[in-house]
Amino acid sequence: MSFINYSSREINCKIVYYGPGLCGKTTNLKYIYDKTNPEAKGKMISLATETERTLFFDFLPLSLGEIRGFKTRFHLYTVPGQVFYDASRRLILKGVDGVVFVADSQVDRFEANIESMDNLRVNLADQGYNLDRIPFVIQYNKRDMPNILPVQDLREHLNTNKVPDFEAVATTGVGVFDTLKAVAKLVLTELKRGG
Repeated sequence: MSFINYSSREINCKIVYYGPGLCGKTTNLKYIYDKTNPEAKGKMISLATETERTLFFDFLPLSLGEIRGFKTRFHLYTVPGQVFYDASRRLILKGVDGVVFVADSQVDRFEANIESMDNLRVNLADQGYNLDRIPFVIQYNKRDMPNILPVQDLREHLNTNKVPDFEAVATTGVGVFDTLKAVAKLVLTELKRGG
């Protein structure tokens, strides 16, 4: 659902980082923001409530290439991880062009990953999307933690469609840009195809 701004000759694409609470969605965006050229980014905006410290709505445009003479601008968003904020998640998914699912690699977060992936499918369906038909990548974050699941176990349960997936340590930037580049490439491919 890219938005084309004819006056500025820009195609605006929306990428949403989705996953369970405290999995590293916001850490990914903060790392990208901090390492991006100041001329290539807008303001990062985060919203928090009194009851939820991980509720962020991060807005980050990035210029990346041209399509048919139009610049491409990416807007990156995170959704709140906690189920309590499900209405916010659905709202943020509206008009999405690509999704990054950030999984928490820690053993004790396995069920939260499964629940969040199921919730992503349901919320996309509510917006008229099918996760199997939109640009989608998976990131296995927190690979530096002591008690983590093997990537193969995560892949078996979370990546049944064999989409591009990446190991990451968002706090240090490992895998962060690989994940972003992969989803951006899929979104651009879809745009060029006219999807």
